[in-house]
Amino acid sequence: MAARKALIVLAHAERTSFNYAMKKAAVEALKRKGWEVTVSDLYAMNFNPILSRKDITGELKNPENFQYPAESALAYKEGRLSPDIVAEQKKLEASDLVIFQFPLQWFGVPAILKGWFERVLVGEFAYTYAAMYDKGPFRNKKAVLSITTGGSGSMYSLQGVHGDMNIILWPIQSGTLHFCGFQVLEPQLTYSVGHIPTDARIQVLEDWKKRLENIWDETPLYFAPSSFFDLNFQAGFLMKKEVQEEQKNKKFGLSVGHHLGKSIPTDNQIKARE
Repeated sequence: MAARKALIVLAHAERTSFNYAMKKAAVEALKRKGWEVTVSDLYAMNFNPILSRKDITGELKNPENFQYPAESALAYKEGRLSPDIVAEQKKLEASDLVIFQFPLQWFGVPAILKGWFERVLVGEFAYTYAAMYDKGPFRNKKAVLSITTGGSGSMYSLQGVHGDMNIILWPIQSGTLHFCGFQVLEPQLTYSVGHIPTDARIQVLEDWKKRLENIWDETPLYFAPSSFFDLNFQAGFLMKKEVQEEQKNKKFGLSVGHHLGKSIPTDNQIKARE
């Protein structure tokens, strides 16, 4: 059997950072288990996060009214995307598992990683309206966010000053990764990384390595299946009436985004269903 392949996308500028140490630990642990590992160190690569007309080579379909989504999707189909985008798409295409390693910045991903998402995950390559979420192109791939924070875990709790971490994770895990089809695994959350002692940091690295030994066998997070929705423009991509009826008397909503006006299932974006 061919070795499984992992891609680690690192979004931190400093080699002395804990994020870099987490990346190194992941490379070591996965290779020890026989994985082939590729790293995209975005800062070291000087990756360009700004989408522009330069992302497309050759003639534009409509230069007078440039629309990036349409032009980039067509360029992908015709092999006219810029070489740096194509290189990242090839890495992604070859991978079974993708790890995104980054510090939480302003409740989201660093700008360089946001730009990677915007330039690499173009239409036709990463999604279409006919093939999205659990039907998406990457439905046989798995992804995991490995995130460090400055704030403590309690600050991101239900009663914490920052609010529920599950809400923060939804746009990234559902709106980006699962939208493209990824099976999203439980996030690796390292809270208050600048304020924990050295021995605790070492333990975090060891726990991460241990988790990675069997990460392919983990259960993904739950998202409402696309079969729950009428997936066409005429129906508005709304939840089917029979599904709404079935959920009406249930105590909890389906997920963070599909809460249906009810309580959100506990840790829907942090813990997989048992």
